[in-house]
Amino acid sequence: MQNIKLTEYSHGAGCGCKISPMLLDEILKSNLSSTFYPELLVGNEHKDDAAAYNLGNGTSVLSTTDFFMPIVDDAFTFGRIAATNALSDIYAMGGKPLMAISIFGWPIDKLSADVARQVIEGGRAACEDAGIPLAGGHSIDSPEPIFGLAVTGIVDNANLMKNSMAQEDCLIFLTKPIGIGILTTAQKQKKIEEVDIDVAIEAMTTLNKIGATFASLKSVVTMTDITGFGLLGHLSEVCEASEISANVWFEKVPLLKNVEKYRALGCIPGGSRKNFMSYGHKISQMREQQREILCDAQTSGGLLVFVKKDGLEEFYEAVRQAGMNLEAIGETVARKKHLVEVL
Repeated sequence: MQNIKLTEYSHGAGCGCKISPMLLDEILKSNLSSTFYPELLVGNEHKDDAAAYNLGNGTSVLSTTDFFMPIVDDAFTFGRIAATNALSDIYAMGGKPLMAISIFGWPIDKLSADVARQVIEGGRAACEDAGIPLAGGHSIDSPEPIFGLAVTGIVDNANLMKNSMAQEDCLIFLTKPIGIGILTTAQKQKKIEEVDIDVAIEAMTTLNKIGATFASLKSVVTMTDITGFGLLGHLSEVCEASEISANVWFEKVPLLKNVEKYRALGCIPGGSRKNFMSYGHKISQMREQQREILCDAQTSGGLLVFVKKDGLEEFYEAVRQAGMNLEAIGETVARKKHLVEVL
């Protein structure tokens, strides 16, 4: 197992494997008439993080799934990252996870069952951290390693966070630094120093549990998590659904250590380029550096939190109690020509 490098067995890495937003829109088009389900509070209309189904007692069940190919070489760590990433969708909706089942594909002719077991163990460890069982799953023989979870959660309807709920005159906060796509691409290109990938791994294996706390605050109007479409992609989805625009203060966006160093070495994920091609026309003009960082395909990224300016004291108190140190990275404004302006 010590000689196995999982990233050598896949063509993509983590959420960078996602189909581009533009192509995904084309795939999801349908000519079929849709049935209205009154209990379905959140479906796929606004590209939310999870579906929400009203149980009729003031709560909704949340359902989501996320899976991808290896983003790191170590099997246990890969499993842990993939599970943490899937669980994030529940937290981003303001909910709490209840249980998960695994989605597992394995090239049985190339990699041993022992390595496969380590991936599952990593996923189980993340679920334990979240306080839920990994209750089953499904596996197939596949050409490349694949792992992820389908997660069921619950949320109070009053705390349900939707992409369409953002408002003007909010400050925008990000709970984790970005640059994961650049650092993991540097690893795949064998350019990275071990200490730098360790920082990325720590970020990717940190659960976004704080989401449930933020969702209970009156000052927090909505949230989403930052994954494969990059910061600008997921921010654009919220702005589009809420019919507003946003300003991003580039110098305030937190970056993982040495991101700029590896960006300058050309460690740019293919997914990041596809991201810009999909939604670049919705963003104001940017410098190359800004584009490559703000469109960087994240895996198990942080929460993007929209907070009313007249409720900041409550929000900052919750941040302090959680032992976090957050600074606003932008603000929401009335709808303009571009969904997002990078300043």
